[in-house]
Amino acid sequence: MREVRIMDTTLRDAHQSLWATRMTTAMMLSVAERMDRMGFEAIDLSIGGAHVDVSVRYLKENPWERVRLLCKHIHRTPLYGTVRSKSGAAFDVVPNDIPLLWIERLIANGMRRFRIYDALADLDNIVYLLKYAKELGAYTVGIVAFGHSPVHTDELYAQKTKELIERAGVDAIMIKDAGGLLTPERIRTLVPAMKKVMGNLPLELHSHCLTGLAPLVYLEGVKLGVDQLQTSIAPLANGEAQPATQTMVRNLRDMGYTVNVDDALIDEVSEHFRRMAEQEGLPVGVPMEYDAFHFEHQVPGGMQTNFKFQLAQAGLTDKLDELLHECARIRSELGWPIMITPFSQFVGTQAVLNVVNGERYKIIPDEVKKYVLGYYGKLMAPVQPDVLDKIISNGSQTIPLVPPEPDLAVPGLRKKYPNISDEERLLRYSYAGSQVDDMLAAGAMKTDYTFDEPWVRMLKEVAKRPKLARVYIQKKDLVMDMRKPPTLGA
Repeated sequence: MREVRIMDTTLRDAHQSLWATRMTTAMMLSVAERMDRMGFEAIDLSIGGAHVDVSVRYLKENPWERVRLLCKHIHRTPLYGTVRSKSGAAFDVVPNDIPLLWIERLIANGMRRFRIYDALADLDNIVYLLKYAKELGAYTVGIVAFGHSPVHTDELYAQKTKELIERAGVDAIMIKDAGGLLTPERIRTLVPAMKKVMGNLPLELHSHCLTGLAPLVYLEGVKLGVDQLQTSIAPLANGEAQPATQTMVRNLRDMGYTVNVDDALIDEVSEHFRRMAEQEGLPVGVPMEYDAFHFEHQVPGGMQTNFKFQLAQAGLTDKLDELLHECARIRSELGWPIMITPFSQFVGTQAVLNVVNGERYKIIPDEVKKYVLGYYGKLMAPVQPDVLDKIISNGSQTIPLVPPEPDLAVPGLRKKYPNISDEERLLRYSYAGSQVDDMLAAGAMKTDYTFDEPWVRMLKEVAKRPKLARVYIQKKDLVMDMRKPPTLGA
């Protein structure tokens, strides 16, 4: 039987899906050298979007330093970078030279493989990026982002696959199912349609377990000729993340396929992450129940958590189902955008505004108006005329109705910041105010991760319960009895 290769997503998509992207550089470095020896075809370490955002704004870690450190400790296994077409690290449209500079600096810092995608499948947005990465010596993967709608047909995906190969000369093709929407039935028609136009190029498959179907989809995909599966190491698997490496490898071998990974090392790192999740109070992935409603609203799991928070702040906790239905309605009205960054955020934000304000399309985010006007590329289908009229009327009147060609940004950045690196210039371009300064002021990032002794963890748990009046601990002859001092005057 043929070999099925594995790409690991633990250090990128898994913790983005389950830990809100809060895995620190120290956490990654604690397993990096072992993961380098596991036998993966590649390791996903995409730097962009949520990962840069969380690193800069919340973890106060320089994402470029993270790349350099991990490339130093992972040198056998290629590290993957992912670039979004028009929206860079943020959500607004950026000039073409910004993603070009991201690619250049990632390659300069050690990245060897690149996946580049456009959620509208407007290949004019990504062909020049794929060609540039290839010119710089990178292995390039053209992504077709999977969507579930009347316009996202097998014929569409076969055509886009053919164009990516002919126009960009990619080394592989990847199906990116960020919404976990693929079913065993659909994969049986999708993969043959794409393989028919691919020749001998490898086909990669990426999905999420949001409906519980991804493991079955993966196995069906392999039967049909998928060459590489993208999995995460349990306990950072399942739930909103990818299928578990351990289970997938076992099932593939039982089916007669060859999978050349080191099971013992995977189990060792799995236990490491289990202890880490326990120490940090972070969730572990569990299998999801099948929910047919997910195919209607298609909202990623992390966004649903944000919805609950936003509705609670507005005193509208009971409106979650209405909000999800509103997302489904907006998708159909806006020409069926795939619920993938940045369009999932656009649809979700508009849905919140519609529900909270009690009037649909009364308030229009700038990004939504730019989307319908074609700033992000050619739409998959026309926007409903009445909705288009409302968006144009109620949206910002400073946005030109015809998208202008954006000026180049890099020369101005270098002039504005003459004495810093291009890496820092890219961060300052993406983050306004003092956010980059605050990150730099935090000092050198922590690179060592250690586990607390049991008694330290116990005291930390006790400290979280300030209302306790007494703590009594006994282990054989050792007794610890701690009582809260009496209040004066009691």
